[in-house]
Amino acid sequence: MGFTVYCPTKKEVRQYSDRKVTKTVPLFSAYIFIHLEETNRDSVFSVPGIERYLFWLGKPAVIRIEEMEAMRSYLEDDRLETVALTKFTPGNKMVLTQGAFKDYQATITEVGRKRVRMVIKGMGVVLNMKLRDLV
Repeated sequence: MGFTVYCPTKKEVRQYSDRKVTKTVPLFSAYIFIHLEETNRDSVFSVPGIERYLFWLGKPAVIRIEEMEAMRSYLEDDRLETVALTKFTPGNKMVLTQGAFKDYQATITEVGRKRVRMVIKGMGVVLNMKLRDLV
C-alpha cells in the first residue's frame, strides 16, 4: 500500500498457575508507527483496525527517522532484559539521573502539557521543568 509499519515489542513474563511463559507483546498497546508520504495519509484507514492518528499539540504526531532507529536499536539490544514505560503522574517519586540534582529523589507534584513540577524535599527545592517537544 506504499507505507512501512513498525510495532515495537518487548518480552514479558506472564505467571500462570502452573508455569511462567515469556511472550512478545507490543511496547505501546494499540499503537503502530507508520512511515508514509503525506499524500498517502488517508489510505491508512483502509486497513482494518486503523481508527485514527495520534495527535500532539493539535497536529498529527511525527517521529523522526533517527528517533525510530534509535528505539529499534535499543529494543533489539541482546543485553536489554526489561523495558518499562512510565509517564509523569503527580505523587510519583523518581531519582534524578542527570544535572545538578543527580541522584536526588524528587516527588512529582504537577504535570502539564509541556511542564512538570517536582519537589526535592530534603533540599527544599522545587524543580520546574519544560518538556522537550518530540514532534
